[in-house]
Amino acid sequence: MITKLRSAYYGWYLVGAAVICMAVAAGVSFWSLGFYVVPLENEFGWSRALVLGGLSVSLGISGLASPLAGRIVDRQGPRRVIFLGTVATCLSYLLLATTETWWQWFLYLSINSFFRGFMFYIPFQVLISRWFDRKRGRAVGIMATGFSLGVVLVPLMQWIIDEISWQASFVFAAAVLAVLFLPISLLVVRNSPQEKGLAIDGERVHPGQQRLGAGPPQLAGLTVRQAVRTVNFWLVAFAFMTFFFCMFGWMVNGVNVYESYGLPRGTVSLLMTIAGLAGIISRPTFGYFAERIPSVELASVGLAVFMCGGILALLLSGGSWVGIGIFIACWMVGSAGGPVLEPLILPKTFGLAHFGAIMGTMFMVETVGQVGAPYIGGWLFDLTQGYDILLIIFICSGIASMLFFVLAHYAPNPRIPSPTVRVLRPLLASLVARPEPQHQAANGVRAVSANGAASAEPSGSQREAGTGMVD
Repeated sequence: MITKLRSAYYGWYLVGAAVICMAVAAGVSFWSLGFYVVPLENEFGWSRALVLGGLSVSLGISGLASPLAGRIVDRQGPRRVIFLGTVATCLSYLLLATTETWWQWFLYLSINSFFRGFMFYIPFQVLISRWFDRKRGRAVGIMATGFSLGVVLVPLMQWIIDEISWQASFVFAAAVLAVLFLPISLLVVRNSPQEKGLAIDGERVHPGQQRLGAGPPQLAGLTVRQAVRTVNFWLVAFAFMTFFFCMFGWMVNGVNVYESYGLPRGTVSLLMTIAGLAGIISRPTFGYFAERIPSVELASVGLAVFMCGGILALLLSGGSWVGIGIFIACWMVGSAGGPVLEPLILPKTFGLAHFGAIMGTMFMVETVGQVGAPYIGGWLFDLTQGYDILLIIFICSGIASMLFFVLAHYAPNPRIPSPTVRVLRPLLASLVARPEPQHQAANGVRAVSANGAASAEPSGSQREAGTGMVD
């Protein structure tokens, strides 16, 4: 067992680290947001729309910062960005603990959301996508279980908020993020397989390839400017925008929806935990089968069908236990693709060369839909003292995502240009290499695929002589 662990591809260690980081970051933020509403209402006398409006504004800031975060991750690498983003995010949580006025609530939440994008979702998606190609579906599927595992912290966060104070929960969040993220970013994270002498998916780099390819391999892909000029970008962006409006809207308002049906906070915490833990099974399963599905876009349509069906069952049942059971079962399937969809769809459509920047730009478009979910939920509750209209809006949003995913499936993918081949280094290497068998690969041209895997291609004379590459 120990021997197998030592010989395992280092990318799987990064997946394990990403699972832990995603779980903790999601647990102290997204999964726990709904538990702050009532305490802030009671302490400051704010309306529900005002409390949740702060979340909407912060999401807008996060969306605007995403293209910048993605571009910096592409240029600097995930490792450095995760470290610096963690430091800034922890300080912003300490600021949140000092909130006394509504404008501080809006400002500090926005600062927190801005820097969280540099330590959480985008850098880890880019990191895992750089380390995996053929097994990317299962890798990002396993990583996405971390988002689901975050619900394990929900009971603890709910207890801290209710029994100690909501301020203490922000201090706890800062402490646990610092203790976990800083060592992992410094000691575990590596920007690319080449830093460990590996190729993508764990293949060993041939010594001749290392000589010929100084520095990391070039990646193929469209630039952000080229991507946004394609119809594919906007179809996928609108599909994600409407899909995540429904999914994230429930995450933010779900606690309050359950409470509107008369369920106590302890029971609500348990239900949110059960629904989230279901993703531990569904997300890696979806990621595994996504590697074998011809069209991830059409598979996403199926996810949206289940998500809308579950919300409809909850709405029609009026919050009965039967309706809640059906909802959780459908939600387990419908939300399975959540954090998995982007690293599966974007690289095959636009390549990996500017994956972080393209995902950040697309995330900005997605956020347009997510921004309204918290405020609309709070405003509708203040207006109607219920959430039925909000659930209907979620269903309509899910149906719209189905339409956009279908259109994205039938739209032809743009042509991804090959990366510029470095000719000078291979030419010089071939001139100075001794005519020995182990140097036969030096006469070839180093080919680099869109996923970054490198290979030495034999020269024309070698092909004519029928000789193969040296293993």
